[in-house]
Amino acid sequence: MSYALPDDADFFEAESSLTDRYQTTVPEIVRRFLRLDKRDKIHYRIKPTGEVIMERASAEEEDPAFGPFLAFLARDMEAHPETLRSFPAEFVRRVRALTKDVEIDLDAPLSPDDE
Repeated sequence: MSYALPDDADFFEAESSLTDRYQTTVPEIVRRFLRLDKRDKIHYRIKPTGEVIMERASAEEEDPAFGPFLAFLARDMEAHPETLRSFPAEFVRRVRALTKDVEIDLDAPLSPDDE
């Protein structure tokens, strides 16, 4: 369940305290509004005025190497298009046959053994 701002409200307010180790609990209303689950990441932006903007981190921010790696691949493909090859038709048929009845939910949480 998530929250939505009422039509007549510009914002909700919530507060939390810091522990001796500078940790805090994200208030429930904030977790629900941002649709945060355990182990999700939070992104903070600090403005010169001292305001802090907290938002749910996007999936792209989780792996700092992924974006640069994709950019490297794109540059390499543009520089050397002659090296690109398609998969042989027999390989594609075999993969389709092997995965025919396999259902995958990419949004399903990992089991504890897979984390």
